[in-house]
Amino acid sequence: MSALANVLTVVDQIEPILREHAATAERERRLATPVAKALRDAGLYRLWRPRALGGFELDPIAGFEVLEAVARIDSAAGWNLQIASAFDMFGQWFDEQTVRELFGPDAIIGGALNPPRRAAPVADGYQLSGRTPFVSGAHQASAFLGLANVVEDGDVRKGGDGAPVTLLTVCRASEAEILPNWNTMGMCGTGSHDVNVAGVVLPEQQAVPLAPVEKRTSYYEGPLYRLTIWPAVAAMAPTALGIARAGLEAAILTATQKAPAYTVKTLKDRPVVQSQIALAEASIDSSRAYLYRVFEEAWERAVAAQPIGLDLKGRMQLAATHAVLEAAKAVDLVHAIVGASGIREEQPFSKHFRDVHVITQHGFVNASKLESVGQIRLGLSPEWPFFAL
Repeated sequence: MSALANVLTVVDQIEPILREHAATAERERRLATPVAKALRDAGLYRLWRPRALGGFELDPIAGFEVLEAVARIDSAAGWNLQIASAFDMFGQWFDEQTVRELFGPDAIIGGALNPPRRAAPVADGYQLSGRTPFVSGAHQASAFLGLANVVEDGDVRKGGDGAPVTLLTVCRASEAEILPNWNTMGMCGTGSHDVNVAGVVLPEQQAVPLAPVEKRTSYYEGPLYRLTIWPAVAAMAPTALGIARAGLEAAILTATQKAPAYTVKTLKDRPVVQSQIALAEASIDSSRAYLYRVFEEAWERAVAAQPIGLDLKGRMQLAATHAVLEAAKAVDLVHAIVGASGIREEQPFSKHFRDVHVITQHGFVNASKLESVGQIRLGLSPEWPFFAL
């Protein structure tokens, strides 16, 4: 049995736990402890972790399949898993000691990249301060990743291009404070609270320039890491597709059972319902196929140690953003046909609607990234800075 098949079998095994505690996470605004434990015990936080650190080091598409499967069961678990898996990819920027200590077998990496904190130079390192919102899975994290601008004498240090000098930082979760303020319309169960760091001193090895990786440690020599951040950027797409798939399945079940008020025909007998179901499935399947095809090409290039150029990065970004937008479109289509079931809390439809639309607002995959891809196609310099990585 392949590594992917083994992992998907484990997902099936923990499905009852994920479903049982989904409502608790929604109510308490954080992932339920039994769910986090099930994910950890199953090794799911190690999807893209190097094998040398106890991880599965799955190829991008295999990772996407797992994330999609988990999100179809529980959106909060799927979201937190993709965040932790994505941030595992950033370990390749750090030295071996930092990787062993903070990205090792039992690590759960949390964090957020915007806005940058402030890093004041001190002897042999930096004093890190600042508050960062949207730190998903904050309560489960063992370490927090983030960006920081170097500040000297109260001013942000600028590079030769006039842009702030930015560091990629990682600190232990015990060195930060979680500020409980995750009050949003969707993705409530992800526990994406603010995290504050107040004057923590990091050694230089834990605060490194955010720039293209020139030399990786031995842990990150595999082809997966030649794709740098792009599996991480795209990890939100299979999460959105999993939510959309769950919405479609729920709508099909409802359509076979429900007759709208004042009528005798069930929903399934109505032409508009039939066409909406078909369009929703096309949105999910076509965007999924595009996402997978682009990353298959990227994976082939990574395995062959060929350059991952700007054109391919643009297509990976486009495929990810397109999948998220199409997932939201599919959820909208099914939400429109289920009637009052779409607004009742005991039904799943309002949650699917809220959750998938929260994903469409994320800076990695929101609609503004289409502009950045268009800039590449038109021969312009893209504004999205992560294309440089």
